[in-house]
Amino acid sequence: MRTLATVDIGSNTAHLLIARTDGRRLTRMVNRSEWLSLGEIVSAQRELPEATVKEVIQALLRFKALAQAEGAEPLTVFATEAVRAAANHGEALDEIERATGLRVELASPRREAELGVLGASLDTQFWGAMAYVEAGGGSIQIAHTHGDAILDERSLPLGTGRLIATFGLGQPCSPTTLERLERFVEETLSEAELAQVPRVVASGGVARGLWRALHPDGDRALALPELDYIVWSAQRLRVSQIVARFSVKEKRAATLLPGAVAYRAILRRLGAVEMTVSSYGVREGALLEQARQGGKR
Repeated sequence: MRTLATVDIGSNTAHLLIARTDGRRLTRMVNRSEWLSLGEIVSAQRELPEATVKEVIQALLRFKALAQAEGAEPLTVFATEAVRAAANHGEALDEIERATGLRVELASPRREAELGVLGASLDTQFWGAMAYVEAGGGSIQIAHTHGDAILDERSLPLGTGRLIATFGLGQPCSPTTLERLERFVEETLSEAELAQVPRVVASGGVARGLWRALHPDGDRALALPELDYIVWSAQRLRVSQIVARFSVKEKRAATLLPGAVAYRAILRRLGAVEMTVSSYGVREGALLEQARQGGKR
């Protein structure tokens, strides 16, 4: 087994994963994230401000040092929706490469879905007709699968950071704002061609935040009434109260309400009554793929 490392510059966090893997199994060694809120920032400003680019650079330099200390070669980096959506993403990625020596792959929605399904297969069996759903800060990826083959995928502008910025979500959230949010999510989903499926697998930090908030016992199946409860509860609470009640970090607490609104609407649209949350996703998928290719990208 080889020691490999990857960084996912996502719409909520920049996340480093260092793991030992042979392309079939994977053991995490270092799993560290830094909250950057890129999805919320880009939704509000349409670009990556210079100060934010410098934050990304500093995070990558710290991650690069950790990877070198663990003997992980090479360190690969990819960016997702928030960076894709930034008007100045080309200039920003050039600046990041000059400052860190790291080339950043701008992953397409299809690429995200492929890596996510591969990673989630570590703890979830993909069989028959299913849907893979990953909510981030900038977008939500929905992929229909049959076995481990992706039949189609959609990238929808329903990431938690984007929803927070678009609707000015605060905690507590007013009934009027919640109604506007729910209407937008439902209208966006109604415009997408989404076939109904019996099983849904969810991945990513937003889904895992909901899972940890609701199921400290580790049960990976989240049912629709539980998401209803999160919406009912979180809309009435301040962030500090959400942190105390659900034992989540402050930054993650702010994503519970928009995340639950989005996921429950998706389940209803797909005709499902629950979703299974995977502990793994795009980063694990990237390392599995890298190992299968002999450590090269």
